[in-house]
Amino acid sequence: MEFTKPVIEYAELSPLLVVFGVALLGIALEAFLPRSLRYPVQATLAGLGTLAALGTVIWVGIGLDDHGAGRGLIGAEGAVAVDGPAIFLWGLLLVIGFAGVLLFAERRLEGGLSAFAGQAAALPGTEAEREAVNKRLDHTEVYPLMMFALGGMMLFCAANDLLTFFVALEVLSLPLYLLSGLARRRRLLSQEAALKYFLLGAFSSGFVIYGIALVYGYAGTFTYAGIAEGITNGTQSRSLLLMGMGLIAVGLLFKVGAVPFHSWTPDVYQGAPTQVTAFMAAATKIAAFGALLRLFYVAFGAERWSWEPMLAVIAVASMVIGAVLAIAQSDIKRLLAYSSITHTGFLLTGMIGVRALDEGASGQITATSSVLFYLVTYGFMTVGAFAIVSLVRDAGGETTHLSRWAGLGKESPLLAGAMTLFLLGFAGIPLTAGFAGKWAVFASAMSGGAWLVVVIAVLTSALAAFFYIRVIVIMYFAKPTGEGPSVALPSVLTSAAIVLGVLVTVVLGIMPGPVLDLAAHAGEFLR
Repeated sequence: MEFTKPVIEYAELSPLLVVFGVALLGIALEAFLPRSLRYPVQATLAGLGTLAALGTVIWVGIGLDDHGAGRGLIGAEGAVAVDGPAIFLWGLLLVIGFAGVLLFAERRLEGGLSAFAGQAAALPGTEAEREAVNKRLDHTEVYPLMMFALGGMMLFCAANDLLTFFVALEVLSLPLYLLSGLARRRRLLSQEAALKYFLLGAFSSGFVIYGIALVYGYAGTFTYAGIAEGITNGTQSRSLLLMGMGLIAVGLLFKVGAVPFHSWTPDVYQGAPTQVTAFMAAATKIAAFGALLRLFYVAFGAERWSWEPMLAVIAVASMVIGAVLAIAQSDIKRLLAYSSITHTGFLLTGMIGVRALDEGASGQITATSSVLFYLVTYGFMTVGAFAIVSLVRDAGGETTHLSRWAGLGKESPLLAGAMTLFLLGFAGIPLTAGFAGKWAVFASAMSGGAWLVVVIAVLTSALAAFFYIRVIVIMYFAKPTGEGPSVALPSVLTSAAIVLGVLVTVVLGIMPGPVLDLAAHAGEFLR
């Protein structure tokens, strides 16, 4: 048997190689560097690594048009698609990842230490944990873990066959399971969150791999193009295909936190270190929706009459249940978690606005570009909001109960003003990025004839505005209990993440056109 040497497009795949290379280098440094040097070296390496990868994304994006009729190429022997949407999502993930590095590197809030446990293996309240605190130990493994998760996310949204898709899913998930359990304070809550996330994530991965097996049994191939051809030309029973699509959808909908696969979201958001929650809430949703778009538009596009009604039902359920349950929350992190479930419904609304899936069809480009734009607006608002949450403190450290936020407008007008901007953006108030994002996905869904879903989405937006405004009222008009809230003075790192979120929310609310045009230019998947 003749062996054929595989062809790897190293230049076009360089963003992935940079991120994974930085992660591997971080592991090596963690093993050999003295403990006193690990924090500055790891934080600097992660920050510079994300910026270097972002530079390579821009370089690869500029050269996309040089690859023939389609914008991009299918690389790594058909495993990875480097096209417009992939480049757009890679750039967005890397910017969000850089903001995540800034938050991870914040040390001023915990008396010169980060928010991560000194010794993750030590049981809460034991002598080992007290010794770790006294020795001022600090987990610096979080930086390579974050880089592995970021690399998995980038591969996930560019995967062009089901095997690469599953490998990327596990690469992005496993570091997040670990990071969720590393909070320095409230250790038991953090460990509980990590365990729930791991167990439910493992079950969802089982659904995915079983679904992949069924789809392979139907199409006889793992590649998206081959599956699409099998659906178009196949004459056999589609039972295997439909069951496989449903099982794979379970895993993807779990990752985006859609109803009824949302139960992990509030617990993990609340228990994980807030810096991890910020990165996870924004970046995971971006990567998972990128993978969802590519899988359903490219591989399962010809079967859209089967999956589109399913996504419509899940979109409505996510919007309604997320908004209703958010009203009852008294913890700001749980409130933002249910808010994220509602936003998942809005994003799914944009996905069902597809009239035609032929290559170059305007319906597909409109739907894809609207979801991409919404991911930009949601990602930066989420990072900014959770960065602010990490600054509101009491004697026990970070406080997230809404009663402790009363009087924040008087205690820190700038911080309360920034949080108000993010909350109004989540609510979709005009002149914020959230309004432009909702307008884009609603217009896309209307163009696809999903007017009933859009009506429900608009009504849900009005309902969701209630709990966002409730937080604003608490910050400015409620009387504080006891001494009231206190705000920790952040370093330039957390401040930069908040300022970045504020700028994007304001600029895209006033001038969304350039980013919408960029998303539209990117919004065509290679097949």
